[in-house]
Amino acid sequence: MERLYVDLGERSYDIVFTDSFSDLGAETKKVGSPGKILIVTDSNVAPLYADEAKKELQMSGAEVSVCVIPAGEENKNMNVILDICSSCIENGLDRKSMIAALGGGVVGDMAGFAAAMYMRGIKFIQIPTTLLAQSDSSVGGKTGVDFAGSKNILGAFHQPSLVYINVNTLKTLPEEQFISGMGEVIKHGIIRGRRFFDYIKNNTELIKSLDTDTFIRMSKTNCSIKADVVMNDERENGLRAILNFGHTIGHAAESAFDFELTHGECVGLGMIAASHIAEGRGLITSEQLKEMISVLDGYGFRTKIKLPEYARILDFMQNDKKKVSGKLKFVLPVSIGEVVQVTDVTEDEIISALEFIDER
Repeated sequence: MERLYVDLGERSYDIVFTDSFSDLGAETKKVGSPGKILIVTDSNVAPLYADEAKKELQMSGAEVSVCVIPAGEENKNMNVILDICSSCIENGLDRKSMIAALGGGVVGDMAGFAAAMYMRGIKFIQIPTTLLAQSDSSVGGKTGVDFAGSKNILGAFHQPSLVYINVNTLKTLPEEQFISGMGEVIKHGIIRGRRFFDYIKNNTELIKSLDTDTFIRMSKTNCSIKADVVMNDERENGLRAILNFGHTIGHAAESAFDFELTHGECVGLGMIAASHIAEGRGLITSEQLKEMISVLDGYGFRTKIKLPEYARILDFMQNDKKKVSGKLKFVLPVSIGEVVQVTDVTEDEIISALEFIDER
């Protein structure tokens, strides 16, 4: 077992990296002894891990119940949030109770948002079972749902009390979800970790084989990069926005595709598009751009795709919640391991970037 401490004062928590659920109850007990725990999971994950997680959480001394929500991004909405809150009431959760998010990023975002709302906020823990959730969404306290065609437009900052990462859950992960998660991992290397990027590049086959020791090492290093950013800017007032590298175009493409592509795949395309803009401005070299594309390609990403109408993507970009004074914020690399934030990217540059990733 490995451990990483996220220091946020009263909202601090541990991230635990291991290869089983056997310590889940003991780790949960360390953050408090809730009388009741509601496991929120989805229809894909419940048959795989709900019974095992429930058994281990009962070792904390709590009374544990399970709420199963429908799987899929299309169900990430306020109606499902209200269903979770109804389950909290039905199972008698009070202010000392806890929600446990067991699943991927959608489950974590919604369970965390429900925990932030219920009784004006109760504790919750993250038990991420996908690479996307383990590498990104379970760490940092962002919760939310999609609304009116915009991704994560409603939400709250609500830090977990524990993140428990069992890397062996990735062995039941479909290949497309593994690729999706690697998008966020590669992103962290590009924005803040040249050595980590090189580790990802030089250990492709070991990582793709899900070697346990390699994966725990990768996961801990990856989470340490995100945690460091979060500790320096919890509420995204400045530095934390660099975590949105690839997301400005990526989120818009994800919405324009009606969520038919995975989040990580769209982020991968968004990173290539943003890096193309950076190359056009002379911030990075063509060799650096090719190196990024090569690593993404090595992990199975499509580096070009037939895009929807550009006007549709541009429309979704205008709904981006990261706009500043009406201007879109872009994160652009200036090297592998360092990025800058800009608000002066032109529509012509965006169109050029879309053409670069469009296979038509």
